Amino acid sequence: MEPFKHFKGKVAPLDRVNIDTDQIIPKQFLKLVERTGFGQYLFYDWRFDRDGKPKPNFVLNDPRYKDAKILLSRSNFGCGSSREHAVWALSDYGFKTVIASSYADIFYNNCFKNGLLLITLDDGKVDHLFEEATKPEACSLEVNLEEQTIRNKDEIIQFEMDPYRKKCLLEGLDDIALTSALEHKIRAHEQGLSRFRLVQR
Repeated sequence: MEPFKHFKGKVAPLDRVNIDTDQIIPKQFLKLVERTGFGQYLFYDWRFDRDGKPKPNFVLNDPRYKDAKILLSRSNFGCGSSREHAVWALSDYGFKTVIASSYADIFYNNCFKNGLLLITLDDGKVDHLFEEATKPEACSLEVNLEEQTIRNKDEIIQFEMDPYRKKCLLEGLDDIALTSALEHKIRAHEQGLSRFRLVQR
């Protein structure tokens, strides 16, 4: 997992509540065995018609938001079934950060395990960012995880972050990396167990 420090990226405003994982990545595209390749199917039923042609009224098909790195949405983002593929699809499409007022718990955990930063802001700040992101000129935000700030031109918005999750993202530590860092303690524990034998009665 790559360390997450800070970056500047364009914002795509998806103004909907209760966006579930079945819409983020529909079930018919869950057959891939790798973590890559899911981006092309992100929000497929909203992005494309039955003939596979892009729907012009969907935000990700708007030229203003091409190559957006930040997805802005509303409350309860990522609800529904607990498919990790939803996180893979968002990341594979190119999103590095999602900003919303709340998230489904399982989706929230899956994102941080895969290096996708979720930022939680109150409804008022989310409303303000929607106003900025829907102006004729595309909105770009600078996200600094170390300082826990979002910068929009001269405006700075502070966000809260769990210290443990922040450390994992900054250092690029997933579950495997965290376990590997404790390898010496695990080996010492296993060697200690080998001194004991099963006593049969």
